[in-house]
Amino acid sequence: MQTPVFHVPALLAETINGLNIKPEGVYVDCTFGGGGHAKEIILRLNKKGKLLAFDQDEVALQNAFEDKRLIPVHSNFKYLKNFLNYYGFEKVDGILADLGVSFHHFDEAERGFSFRFDGCLDMRMNRKSRLKAADILNTYTEEQLADVFYFYGELRNARAIAQAVVNERNNEPFDKISPFVNLMQTLFPKGKEKKELTKVFQALRIEVNQEMEALKALLKQSVDLLNEDGRLVILTYHSLEDRLVKNFIRTGNFEGKPEKDFYGNVSAPLKAVNNRVIVPDKEEIASNPRARSAKLRIATLNN
Repeated sequence: MQTPVFHVPALLAETINGLNIKPEGVYVDCTFGGGGHAKEIILRLNKKGKLLAFDQDEVALQNAFEDKRLIPVHSNFKYLKNFLNYYGFEKVDGILADLGVSFHHFDEAERGFSFRFDGCLDMRMNRKSRLKAADILNTYTEEQLADVFYFYGELRNARAIAQAVVNERNNEPFDKISPFVNLMQTLFPKGKEKKELTKVFQALRIEVNQEMEALKALLKQSVDLLNEDGRLVILTYHSLEDRLVKNFIRTGNFEGKPEKDFYGNVSAPLKAVNNRVIVPDKEEIASNPRARSAKLRIATLNN
């Protein structure tokens, strides 16, 4: 069996430096993946240090290496606080989340993440979850589908896409990728099919895995879980994620509307460590093209 290829971390050095690792500290890797970040963090911990490594994909956790300081957690990071309590940790010194999708998700036909293959319309990160992409296409109302494609895919013709899906499923329910892709291609201008299909599949993947809700839960929990000088380090890869992270760090809410106290000061629980977002340089993009859209934001508590 061929070993799956996982996400190659972008901005690895900048990400690890952003955690400001204490040798005896407790850290969380919310997205273990291929273990690239985890290995770098472990290298900087002494015998007292601990790293909790989350991943909802059981395939990813097969990469977990033997180390007494490493605690693998097969779960979505939205349950971070629950698992920290379970393992006896009240606070942590750093929380890292690399929100990039692993290569193997796109490269395995049966996972249904890519329109390059004719697999099932699945897209579940956690294979034990019930909701699949096919379920969304076959059961959501036209209005619900339009919202998914508009808000998560930022598709201007979201209503037309939703209407086409509802009309087609009345003839034959969606199951495989190819029929769905063939339908979608009739709705996009010539030469732009691939770009628009990428947005469609992104929207479905986000809805299947409830990615925005999980990210919001993580950001909210981080305020209560970080030690006084702890660090929150988030790598995003599309504007929807980055907007949520940026707004929450700046204002403490996801709308980006500053809430001021009696004296006119913005009462945000976090403050940015890097005032400008960190992005890969030309050399990194040349060696790792998928890093092109990566954005790194680092924050600490606003004491």
